[in-house]
Amino acid sequence: MAKGILGRKVGMTRIFDENGAAVPVTAIEAGPCVVVQKKLREKDGYNAIQLGFGSKPEHKVTKPVRGHFRRAGVSPVRFLREIRVDDPDKYELGQTVNVDIFQEGEFVDVTGRTIGKGFSGVVKRWNFQRGPMSHGSMYHRRVGSLGATDPQRVFKGRKLPGRLGAERVTIKRLKVMKVDPDKNLILVKGSVPGTRGSLLTIKESAKKG
Repeated sequence: MAKGILGRKVGMTRIFDENGAAVPVTAIEAGPCVVVQKKLREKDGYNAIQLGFGSKPEHKVTKPVRGHFRRAGVSPVRFLREIRVDDPDKYELGQTVNVDIFQEGEFVDVTGRTIGKGFSGVVKRWNFQRGPMSHGSMYHRRVGSLGATDPQRVFKGRKLPGRLGAERVTIKRLKVMKVDPDKNLILVKGSVPGTRGSLLTIKESAKKG
């Protein structure tokens, strides 16, 4: 059965494995989450559960959303995300999902929103090579030729300046190095998208083997 949880990125650090080698890890505050809704294939076309994470004052929640939480018998939460599962009937509304659903040595997929870098030029955005920086050159970090002149238009897909970052990205098959249920912490090997404090979705890895 697929499993998942929501969390916040705490930051990066390192731990030492049994051989004494330093391993870079990302610390994630995962859960506790509550089950707010269940989606069934017969009714909704797919099987999933809706998880809530983080607290939110009730006066900041609209009446329709307040009723959504009231039906599940839970307090308002800040974040809602769906996790696809094989059998939603194994979950109950209001049930708490903790980080101990994962074990050390498992592999997970972590989804988050990358750091936004604003409007960027082609050198920063696409790793273009810059022009000469001396001897009167007026061409340093510009785009350069756009290619064919006969169509008199820019072809779709041309690498140009534009917004960089702030995209939804999934990093697959990150190894779980340590799980601390008392502190709701999970340490995964490597880096994950987002800034400190940003929302992350941690799911059982879709790639097996």
